[in-house]
Amino acid sequence: MTTPITATPVTSTAASASSAAASSNGVNNTMIASNFTTFLTLLTTQLKNQDPLSPMDTNQFTQQLVQFAQVEQQMKSNDQLTTLVSLDKSAQSTTALAYVGATVVVDGSTTQVASGKGTWTFNASKPSTATITIKDSTGQTAYTGSFAVNPGEQNFTWDGHGNDGKLWPDGTYTLTATAVDANSQSVAISTQVQATVDSVDLSQTPPVLSINGQDYTMDKIKRIVRPGSNSTSGA
Repeated sequence: MTTPITATPVTSTAASASSAAASSNGVNNTMIASNFTTFLTLLTTQLKNQDPLSPMDTNQFTQQLVQFAQVEQQMKSNDQLTTLVSLDKSAQSTTALAYVGATVVVDGSTTQVASGKGTWTFNASKPSTATITIKDSTGQTAYTGSFAVNPGEQNFTWDGHGNDGKLWPDGTYTLTATAVDANSQSVAISTQVQATVDSVDLSQTPPVLSINGQDYTMDKIKRIVRPGSNSTSGA
């Protein structure tokens, strides 16, 4: 559960390896099938042409039959592995599609401010006073302020107004947060951004989510935010 921050004034989230494995399995299956066919042809030819007065040693014959069974089993195992890889890719695609339109939290400090609203999340290691600075895409400072924060995650929502009351235009903004404790010692703070998943690219493995114009794999998502949940406000 996040801890809200109140500010005044306030008006207002291996599969590459799986792809490589699938490709490799396809090559291996072809090679094994070729070797299997060659082995079977040699074994059959040997049986047809052996001297009835001096038949093949039974031990050698048994070893060849064992090899025959092992090659066949390897082919079946590779086929099953290819099927599993295919199912895994399908499951990943289905999961990725479910994220489209969802509000998620991912590591980062840059987010889109739209309709006078931008949301970030930061995590403080202990009680402290944080100085928050928000800059636009050109590096201009749009807003700065100091807030008392508690340990854990804090949501911070900016209403788009600068310290002078000016409403800044929609666009890309970056938040930086530095904090000190009661003894003026630095406190570590990590930042995350909260945004909507705009789209998903299923042509890549694993699928890639587009969030704030940047690409993220699903493992980068920290959490999903339920619509209508309370967020922290700041201005």
